[in-house]
Amino acid sequence: MSGPPVRVLYITGWMRSGSTLLGNVLNELPGVRHIGELHFLWKNGVLGAGTNSSCGCGQPLTACPLWAEALDALPAGNTRATAHRMLALQRALMRTRHTRDRLAGARGVRPVDAGVAELLDQSAAVYRRMAAHGADRMVVDGSKCPAEAAALLGRGDLDVKVLHIVRDPRATALSYRSAKEYIDPMSPARSSGYWTAFNLASELVGREAPERYLRIRHEDLSSRPRETVAQVLRFAGLDDEVPVDAFGRVTLGVNHTVTGNPDRLRRGVTRIRPDERWRTALSAADIAAATVPALPLLGRYGYPAVPGRPSAGGPSAGTPSPATDRAGAPGPADAPSHTAARRATVVRPLWPGELW
Repeated sequence: MSGPPVRVLYITGWMRSGSTLLGNVLNELPGVRHIGELHFLWKNGVLGAGTNSSCGCGQPLTACPLWAEALDALPAGNTRATAHRMLALQRALMRTRHTRDRLAGARGVRPVDAGVAELLDQSAAVYRRMAAHGADRMVVDGSKCPAEAAALLGRGDLDVKVLHIVRDPRATALSYRSAKEYIDPMSPARSSGYWTAFNLASELVGREAPERYLRIRHEDLSSRPRETVAQVLRFAGLDDEVPVDAFGRVTLGVNHTVTGNPDRLRRGVTRIRPDERWRTALSAADIAAATVPALPLLGRYGYPAVPGRPSAGGPSAGTPSPATDRAGAPGPADAPSHTAARRATVVRPLWPGELW
């Protein structure tokens, strides 16, 4: 492709790690667009088969003018048959277990599978379209698929940097304990098993391209949002003023995201703050079950194997986990978006069950 490579910040790591929040903060910068989890474009956007499938602007993805144009520009087209083919290729080639193979292809030590090239051609086309419509400085993709991040490093038409976000596995275990309209429940042990697998695979990507990789903790984002966002901006090569004030407040406008935490639908002033509910909401047995599968990486990321309980005076300063308060009024699209998500035909997701 002619022209300079499109700059992409690809977020990887395990789910419920804060990628939606961070992406929407970055979305407030001029020339930066957070597009959500592009990996789910085919299932949620084209097929409308998953939950939480509206655009962040509140419209069905195919009705959003920005995404309608992007879908029309896809090299493979946006038919249902194409979507099913892309889903099959994702399951065959982009599982977490494929991260090493995708890195080998990116390094040029093995041929790039034709299916991988076909998948990445679609992603690159979306990135280019977004760059031409408001993302001329950077596209933020929060897909959190380590194998996809690995494969994208080999694209000459893209300038990809990988941001790896980690969060205490006990906090994510609490998030997954109960069913929500956009995620299936899973046990603390299973959640932490995936946590370890996704983070180990993301570490492989960082080891392969250390100059294009940064790891941050979600806890640092929640307790020191201004400083942590500044670190991300420096890594991404953006010299903007941090859009978060000294009190952790940020004003969020409309975004055009694919999938992601429903918090992406928030508008107005939002305050980023710590939330340690998992320390008291999880039983000792659940905490132990979430801790054991994560032991290989806990110390590396600064999480204690035996977490303390918060003091009576308030949350512990040790390992806060993130949350947001909405200080402004919801945008006009909020209610219709949630209604549309609830009405969507629910297909039990193969993600993360399609992995390994």
